[in-house]
Amino acid sequence: MRRTRLFVFSLAAALFCHVPGYAQQSVVNLINSYGKFDHWCRREIKESAVIGGKTKYLYEFYGDGQTLQTGKTPFCAPEGYMWRTNNVLAVVAGVVKTNNTVFPEKRGDGYCARIETHVEEVKALGIVNMDVCCQGALLIGKLCEPIRDTRDPMAKVLYGIPFKGSPKALRLDYKAEVGHEVIRGTGFSKLKNMGIPDWAEIVVILQKRWEDADGTVHALRVGTGIERITENIPQWVNGHEVPILYGDITSSSCYEDYMGLKNDAERAYHTINSKGENVVVHEDGWAESGTEPNYLMIHFLSSCGKAFYGGVGNILWVDNVELVM
Repeated sequence: MRRTRLFVFSLAAALFCHVPGYAQQSVVNLINSYGKFDHWCRREIKESAVIGGKTKYLYEFYGDGQTLQTGKTPFCAPEGYMWRTNNVLAVVAGVVKTNNTVFPEKRGDGYCARIETHVEEVKALGIVNMDVCCQGALLIGKLCEPIRDTRDPMAKVLYGIPFKGSPKALRLDYKAEVGHEVIRGTGFSKLKNMGIPDWAEIVVILQKRWEDADGTVHALRVGTGIERITENIPQWVNGHEVPILYGDITSSSCYEDYMGLKNDAERAYHTINSKGENVVVHEDGWAESGTEPNYLMIHFLSSCGKAFYGGVGNILWVDNVELVM
């Protein structure tokens, strides 16, 4: 019987061609440098006339304040920029639409990032009438543009980058306004109040990934640092650290259900396999102590629920984000 061959999976060639060219410490330095959020640019996009034809701006935190005239051109990250907002261009049935949930906000002599949950309206008399609840997200990884539909939303975000190392914590400054009632807004029905509060979330996860001969991508959870913000924090908390715990943390006193393995179809991570297919990453279990990861995910969310559900009005401000080695 032929033995199934397993091999370590890497997206470096397909998605992040610039990552392997840097030493690992340089990757950390690039993550930390952009995490200061002091330099922003904006993409200027004119939406379709049928939905009003307004000029909208999508923000990213690199550059020197320039405006990029992109039209319907998908976002292309510059060399060394491993972060991404979920500010996105959508082209659905030929209609150009934008959504911006992450904004620059002045803080002292520089800027911070403001991540918010809101409802995006798409209305054209007799053609379309949609209300979509949009969660703010700031992440390391890639978002596929343009968005063509609202099906399978987790497949449209490729969280994470190839990474080796054992960071101790994620450090940041933050404040928050949270606890707004969750609203369901999928675009296919009227907005619905769900009667539960919504929280912001800070996530750092390390995995050991590999791909089997059939193209299925598996992972073991190596490191976990997840914190939900469940109260308003009106003043800046500086130098806050989210510790990264290694191995199976289910017996830890700080373990909560939301820290568990992500295999729910509505929450599981996606990636591109060696065949060029967008596939789910199956977290098969917890890695043994001492396992070296090969993938890192960091993201900040203004809402902690599944896609199109969120507390409208939730805001998470972050600044001076750095990976502590």
